[in-house]
Amino acid sequence: AEADRVAVEAAAAQAAAEAQAAAEAQAAAEALSAGNTPAGAKATAASLASSRYGWGESQFSCLVQLWQKESEWKYTAYNDNGGATGIPQALPGSKMASAGSDWKTNAATQIAWGLEYINGSYGTPCAAWSHSQAMDWY
Repeated sequence: AEADRVAVEAAAAQAAAEAQAAAEAQAAAEALSAGNTPAGAKATAASLASSRYGWGESQFSCLVQLWQKESEWKYTAYNDNGGATGIPQALPGSKMASAGSDWKTNAATQIAWGLEYINGSYGTPCAAWSHSQAMDWY
């Protein structure tokens, strides 16, 4: 009887652990899915632009316009004419692997890469946007 009770408790504990793991996986998938929408991507970008680079609302406004033009904030964006990929339209898209191996499926990884690219190449989103308006690329 004791062995049966222990076995039942162990099975219940295992089932509870599996249910907890499934719930956590579902929550992570939902968070990624929400972050991968244009609205979620913009929220991620606003947070990272501020926390990593100190860019405020005026710079974020330029970033919104730039990436709206480039990709409409879609992490799946792909330009057939040249192969530019993702929200920041990295060319080639594989450049974004420097920000994470999930660059094909995670808007946050693309955004992190894109913000670093803008910072290194132009200094600010408004400078990148000005270049884009003048040259039709950034």
